[in-house]
Amino acid sequence: MKTSIAKLLTFTLFFAAASAQAKDLHFGDAVDKNKLIKISTLMEKPDDYLSSPVTIEGTVVGVCQKRGCWMSIASDKRFQNLRIKVNDGDMVFPMTAKGSKAFATGMLTKNQLTLSESKRLLAHRAQKNGEAFDEASVKQAIATYQLVPTGVTILD
Repeated sequence: MKTSIAKLLTFTLFFAAASAQAKDLHFGDAVDKNKLIKISTLMEKPDDYLSSPVTIEGTVVGVCQKRGCWMSIASDKRFQNLRIKVNDGDMVFPMTAKGSKAFATGMLTKNQLTLSESKRLLAHRAQKNGEAFDEASVKQAIATYQLVPTGVTILD
């Protein structure tokens, strides 16, 4: 009987240790680290990167709470991040990804806003950050960029 208990205890400890080990999460295709580019480099001249796949890396700083359809990845440059966005259900990023390092390969896309849309977006960002905003200070439309991934790896 002591032998059976010892075996059961050993098996239980082994199983607990194995399941406690971290596992990376993979979504879609494999990430192509040969196309790795810093987010700060990408965002210096984003229009130069619209026609070919790129791979980014950084810490996950935000995840869609409703459907897991986007994540914000922190840049190597302070206060800069890039959103990766998929169609609802294509990939579902878990809330537990926040704080983890992630790699994403995909196409950078551009969304050119109108002047009115630019003012609304900048006002929203200012409000979110608790900053004052003067709508009259916005004289020209801006563009936003996001990565539409074909593959994502979240390291645990």
